[in-house]
Amino acid sequence: MKTTIFMVTGLVLSLLATVTLSAQEVWDARKNPTVDSIRSKYEGRLISPKAALTTVDIFPAVGTYQAGDAAEAAANVVISLDAENKGLVWIEGLPQGRIKAMLRQSPAVYKIPAQKTDGGREVKEGVLIYDPQNNRLDICIGCTFSSENPGAAFAAAEETETIVVKTKSGKKTKTVAKAKPWYFTASKLIETTAAAAEADQEKD
Repeated sequence: MKTTIFMVTGLVLSLLATVTLSAQEVWDARKNPTVDSIRSKYEGRLISPKAALTTVDIFPAVGTYQAGDAAEAAANVVISLDAENKGLVWIEGLPQGRIKAMLRQSPAVYKIPAQKTDGGREVKEGVLIYDPQNNRLDICIGCTFSSENPGAAFAAAEETETIVVKTKSGKKTKTVAKAKPWYFTASKLIETTAAAAEADQEKD
């Protein structure tokens, strides 16, 4: 009986010693010489993860703009996303009032549908294009949106058009002056963050 007790006690003590030893010898990858040698080969070559895309990265037309014409520069134009529909933006600061535009081609080609503003003003169809590379906003109101070539709205437009009119003797064609489209050009006011300013200083 005593022999059995001694054997069980010895076994328990042996197990406790093994557990204690295992707890003290926990493997730490940071102290592993193999890991250190591999890390040293790639030191300085590792690429930092890209920052998460912001709303402006995805929808570059969003922001505040300063008119290119000094005569129109009294008020800034602000383009903001609709709260419920990300394919829709609101344009504020134009003489026409607050108008909406619908995304037609990513990242920044919009169709301005014919609409009536909150103030009751009729706004004709138009086009809005923002060029991120040149930081240029172009808006044309009174232009037809072409999905094949949206930029055609900003080409020289014909000043006259031929229409069909009814007369007592029948129908005949007539050349009339076309209503001139309204154009607006502006540059985006770039917001410089502290991090971006530091990065620019490091480049210099």
